[in-house]
Amino acid sequence: MADALVLTVPIFSTLCNEAFKLRRAVFITEQKVPLEEEFDHDDLTAHHLVAIIGGEVCGTLRVITMDEHIKIGRVAVSVAARGHGIASLMISQAMKDHGATRGNRFYLTAQTDKVGLYERFGFKAYGDEFLDGGMPHLAMKTY
Repeated sequence: MADALVLTVPIFSTLCNEAFKLRRAVFITEQKVPLEEEFDHDDLTAHHLVAIIGGEVCGTLRVITMDEHIKIGRVAVSVAARGHGIASLMISQAMKDHGATRGNRFYLTAQTDKVGLYERFGFKAYGDEFLDGGMPHLAMKTY
């Protein structure tokens, strides 16, 4: 697969709208997350990253600056681009771009089958498993 370009894009830009379209496909259509749980007010203030290959958005995530840490969420990769390191590339870029903001303190909630991906970036799971969007998740942090 060709090299992906990772960009931070403004809310409601063409590329961000493509990212939202990808999130709908992955979370709502594929994983059956209810629409009202997928999009929320945090989308309005989050930093949105997209991965682009061949002019097409193939991955996205959002970064939210919170008081105590940076929250990474809504990580989604298109079916065709999975297994090619797109999520890792975006996570790495997000951590590089936003690490200094809160002293490299990052937080996320991971679908339990994705915990290994985040562990490679120094995240450690804590607490009990819980359901989010109907799927089992674990809270993870880097501090």
